[in-house]
Amino acid sequence: MKFFYGPMDCGKSTLALQMDYNHARQGRRGLVLTTIDRAGPGRLSTRIGLGKEAVEVGADLDIRGLVRQRWSQGIRVDYLICDEASFYTVAQIEQLADLVDTSDVDVYAFGLATDFRTSLFPAAQRLFELADEVTRVQVEVLCWCGRPGLLNARVVNGGIAREGDQVVIGDTDETDEDTTTADVRYQVLCRRHHRVGDLGPASRPDGQLRLV
Repeated sequence: MKFFYGPMDCGKSTLALQMDYNHARQGRRGLVLTTIDRAGPGRLSTRIGLGKEAVEVGADLDIRGLVRQRWSQGIRVDYLICDEASFYTVAQIEQLADLVDTSDVDVYAFGLATDFRTSLFPAAQRLFELADEVTRVQVEVLCWCGRPGLLNARVVNGGIAREGDQVVIGDTDETDEDTTTADVRYQVLCRRHHRVGDLGPASRPDGQLRLV
């Protein structure tokens, strides 16, 4: 089981599709899984325009059961490509480890490590604990200041949010009880500017990034 992680916009989904392509070229059969993708349910997409149909991972999906169902239908499953794995449940990460250990299914997981508060996602933490190999995706993402972008800031109505639900979809309109519309987007920042809440002198009003 390998876990590839990095901030938003570093190419995790592109790498996931490339990994799937490389394995399929060698005659291996696999499944592509994702959740909360920018293109909607059942689709793994990238910002550079690549995409592929995928199994949507809801909180109640038993991934072991999914693989065993394919086996019962005579469909070989040699590997799993698990995009947005930081949004899976911890139980699903345990299922992935079981498939590796008991069924020799290779698992390649891709996702964020930390949320907008710089806290580890529970599933990402379990991947760090269980994965045979952990790799930071090397495509460099820059903060507005030019330093390496390491952290994902949630921007609500023009300011960095420090509290709230761990997962909130960006670029959505949420109306509260007094009919005030909240603009939610995400921006990658270096540690310094994330900590002080500085979005830069030319912060884009429509959001640097369009994903959770």
